[in-house]
Amino acid sequence: MGSCAVVGINWGDEGKGRMVDLLTNDYDVVVRYQGGGNAGHTVVNDKGKFALHLLPSGVFRDDVVNILGSGVALDPENLWKEIEDVSSRCVSITPDNLKISDRASLLMPWHRDLDELEEVRLADKKYGSTKQGIAPFYSDKYQKKTVMAGELFYPDKLRDHLKELMDWKNLILTAVYGAEPYTMEMLEKWLEEYCSKIKPFVCDTGTYLREAQKNGKSILFEAQLGALRDLDYGIYPYTTSSTTLASFAGTGAGAPYIRPDEVIGVVKAYSTCVGEGPFIGEMSGEEAEQLREAGVEYGAKTGRPRRVGPIDIVATRYGVEVQGATCIAITKLDVLSYMDEIPVCTNYRINGEITDRFPFPALLESAEPVIEYARGWKCDITSARKWEDLPVAAQQYIEMIEQSVGCPAKYISVGAERDSIVIR
Repeated sequence: MGSCAVVGINWGDEGKGRMVDLLTNDYDVVVRYQGGGNAGHTVVNDKGKFALHLLPSGVFRDDVVNILGSGVALDPENLWKEIEDVSSRCVSITPDNLKISDRASLLMPWHRDLDELEEVRLADKKYGSTKQGIAPFYSDKYQKKTVMAGELFYPDKLRDHLKELMDWKNLILTAVYGAEPYTMEMLEKWLEEYCSKIKPFVCDTGTYLREAQKNGKSILFEAQLGALRDLDYGIYPYTTSSTTLASFAGTGAGAPYIRPDEVIGVVKAYSTCVGEGPFIGEMSGEEAEQLREAGVEYGAKTGRPRRVGPIDIVATRYGVEVQGATCIAITKLDVLSYMDEIPVCTNYRINGEITDRFPFPALLESAEPVIEYARGWKCDITSARKWEDLPVAAQQYIEMIEQSVGCPAKYISVGAERDSIVIR
């Protein structure tokens, strides 16, 4: 099978976990290569319904090895709680099927504190952070002021390093925000309660991936969030703080020599968005509430109601381009079955000009959606398993998306369950 990356095309929340859970049947290794616990991948399978935040979505397959790569913001506390939760529901998580890169940096308790303190300081100009410490973590990582997971094997050096980082971080906490400082006793407790428990999973995943590739193992790369949340190419500054693109897959996995052979871009049949920032086609009022309820659109991590709107062809075409998608997976097509007509954002109007190109971030606030309508199908499609099972109007809707964004739709999801899928 070679290697494949499953990535988000829009703002995140597209259903990547659902697709990874489906596809892992054909892969030997699943790797999360960026991001942290600030978003969730919802998976529904024969073991139940799960909202994963750090664990790769391949943990439900007994013969799949799951890796948290060097590009991940590794939060030992939240990871251990997630392992406990998933394990309590008869899903085995061991060092044999979960491996953590020794080069992944640890998200410290103070990163979450700083995230929340900064959002409070920003007040009405906040970025809509989930307050999981992601931005402070990546800021520190690029300042070379983080602890690598592999340092857990060198406790004496680790404590010296932690003391050095704590003294620096306390200056910021106390002088800038007026917050309480950390002590080494607090960090010792954190090491014992959480870091010691994830330590058995930490290893040289770079060597493991190199051997896996040499032995012909197939590798699936799992991304967090979507193209429009990418730090460089997204709706800056309302982005995440890592690279969400498929081009980063090998590097963030800890195997920079691997290039995905296939890139599956996941996009919903309509648009959703959690958090702040421009969302051009956003619906409001009863229309929005009806779509939100039909799709159960609430954040897997935060529980916040997602902002909803029609599929955005401009944003989706851009996402396909920057992700280098070789095909797309369209999720939640069944949600639209209640509509007589289905709205589609086909273009943007900016300062009176119509454009089909995604604009520079500074222009997004002045962009307005140009809406057209597709014919609805008004019937239950959740039992469809072949292209021929879909009503003609649903087929036409899929074909319109393919033609508009210039990428074939290989997968069409008609329900949350693993087998509720049409594969072309």
